[in-house]
Amino acid sequence: MSEARLLLVDDDPAHLEALAERLSGDGFYVTRASGGADALERLDEAWPDLVILDLMMPEMDGQTLAGRIKSRADIPILVLSAVAAADSKADLIALFAEDYVTKPYDYAELVARIRRVLRRLQDQIPVEELALGDLTLVPRRREAIVRGRRVALSPTESRFLATLAASMPKAVSTDQLLRKVWADSDAADPAYVWVTVRRLRQKLEYDADDPHHLLTDPAGGYRLAAWELRGNYNGRQP
Repeated sequence: MSEARLLLVDDDPAHLEALAERLSGDGFYVTRASGGADALERLDEAWPDLVILDLMMPEMDGQTLAGRIKSRADIPILVLSAVAAADSKADLIALFAEDYVTKPYDYAELVARIRRVLRRLQDQIPVEELALGDLTLVPRRREAIVRGRRVALSPTESRFLATLAASMPKAVSTDQLLRKVWADSDAADPAYVWVTVRRLRQKLEYDADDPHHLLTDPAGGYRLAAWELRGNYNGRQP
């Protein structure tokens, strides 16, 4: 944890330098980028464990940068921004971010959130392979194999699917998913669940509008279709 590699992206040089120095002092390996283009160059040099990016930046804003990052690799992102609108926060976390911290922030809280995100990357994911017809999940590698094609899963998506697998054959309600998958996020919104389901169906289903693996339960919530388990999956909760 203490040697985790962070990519810090902010167009404010004073804030960038001050935060990088404090994080380095706490044992993180920090690479700095002054904007979107600079950040993408740093990605070409080495993959970080976590990207911390400002939302409001000239030339390439944080949302555009996050999309570019995700197109290259499934690197977790923490948004650090003065934009505090609740709707924006929900949309951003659901679309691409593991967490969202509003400026001005308490440094100790920021470090705690960074450590929680990093810890979720290492823990709470069952190691067994789960197979269902033309779909195989490999949570340990945060990937799915869909009709022979490997698809990257975000840490949130992996925890989401692991939660459903642990509860099979029962459905998991939206409230339960929020408590288990987004336990460390403040004021988690049902939109997080809905957008994650839509994203997963686009990744995993032959037809996202006619899903056969990730199903909406008539009684409420979501469930996985009957799984054939490989190995001794112990149903451990993520």
